[in-house]
Amino acid sequence: MKIFNTMSSRLEDFKPIVDGKVSIYVCGPTVYDFIHIGNARPMIVFDTLRRYLTYLGYDVNYVSNFTDVDDKIIKRANEEGVSSDEIAQKYIEECKKDMADLNMLPATFHPKATEEIDGMIDLISTLIEKGYAYEKNGTVYYRTRSFKEYGKLSHKDLDELRSGERSILVSGEGEKEDPLDFVLWKPKKEGEPFWKSPWGDGRPGWHTECCVMSKKYLGENIDIHAGGEDLIFPHHENEIAQSEAANGTTFSKYWMHNAFLNINNHKMSKSLGNFFTVRDIGKQYDLNILRFLMLSAHYKTPLNFSSDQMEQAKAARERIIECVRSLNAKIDNSKENNIANNPDVASDIEGFINQFKKAMDNDLNTADAIAAIFDLVKYTNKTIDNISISDLEALKNTILQLCDVLGLIVEEKEDKLEDELQGLINQRIEAKKNKDFELADKLRDELRKKGIEIKDTRNGVEWKRI
Repeated sequence: MKIFNTMSSRLEDFKPIVDGKVSIYVCGPTVYDFIHIGNARPMIVFDTLRRYLTYLGYDVNYVSNFTDVDDKIIKRANEEGVSSDEIAQKYIEECKKDMADLNMLPATFHPKATEEIDGMIDLISTLIEKGYAYEKNGTVYYRTRSFKEYGKLSHKDLDELRSGERSILVSGEGEKEDPLDFVLWKPKKEGEPFWKSPWGDGRPGWHTECCVMSKKYLGENIDIHAGGEDLIFPHHENEIAQSEAANGTTFSKYWMHNAFLNINNHKMSKSLGNFFTVRDIGKQYDLNILRFLMLSAHYKTPLNFSSDQMEQAKAARERIIECVRSLNAKIDNSKENNIANNPDVASDIEGFINQFKKAMDNDLNTADAIAAIFDLVKYTNKTIDNISISDLEALKNTILQLCDVLGLIVEEKEDKLEDELQGLINQRIEAKKNKDFELADKLRDELRKKGIEIKDTRNGVEWKRI
């Protein structure tokens, strides 16, 4: 498998630090509101990476945090007249609901920043002892120029760097030794949460949190650190500076970043009125359709979200669902099928699996992986009438397995009809056999009035609720 490493700006063969094991850290959301669809893209992309590595046989330790102390959380709490903790806990639970609806696997660990403050204080103390940080009137700053490799991830020249958008603003900015120095610890303000430290009551800087949580749950050296491309600078650059200065070793072997999501070809913005939460989309669509859309483009390619794109994704996913539905009907209606297994089917299935794996091995090319699944669906639709039950089951299981690697749900939950409705369907089948088409049509109409639409297919009778 090859991965594009942001650090080297090239494709590299993926070789984990420990054979058979993979450690992944993905920066999670700041929990002050419902997650938006821009948040969802890295969640879906790297959940899919985790799924694929597991499919390949790796033991994956996947960590994604919740930032539950932040200026935005405090602002929201003050607006609602509640504590910051109440806001954070509320939106952590809401985030978990959305993640479940996006069919994301729970992380191995979901650490919260507020539960790791002691580790952050220890890290900052180490950086001060080593000369990488200094304290001024209760604020601790990182000496950016003291880390000689600063800028190696973002490929920026140190003298050209400016403060990042999410730098924590504090009083006493003029106390910095250098304008590029960033905050590790800030003193408390009235009405804000705080923790005791050697430098006074206060709270940690955002860039410090992930360093500590990553080390605690994955170790000093990890295989993959991932997130949206907006985190490359300053967040991930500052994580590297802190972690490698404190630990004296490489922080992460590979760095992966997904491209931005646009809305109707424009950057998502509340001021433009094109800001959508995952919850908003869930009111109109099954969120697995949103997942399908997110994976229909390579993760490093900017992705455009629009209602047209969602409708296309819905129709495309439905093609796979329809194929699985037909396979189930064919299997259910072919109990007396005496057709022998066709060795060509097993060989062809292996070819589609290899096509899928080739795409995923090429820097997680989910777009080509989906194309491989559609080739398999097309093949299935052509061969479904002339193969054995075991071949039918093999095709179905392969489609389901490959879709599951992508987190796509394409088999409808078993919906057992009430005895009365099933009896009407059975009566209609008998009427058709007896060529009593008038009765068959009457039963069809009766079923429709009761909310059941039936369809005569070459694989037998299929039904759905309407």
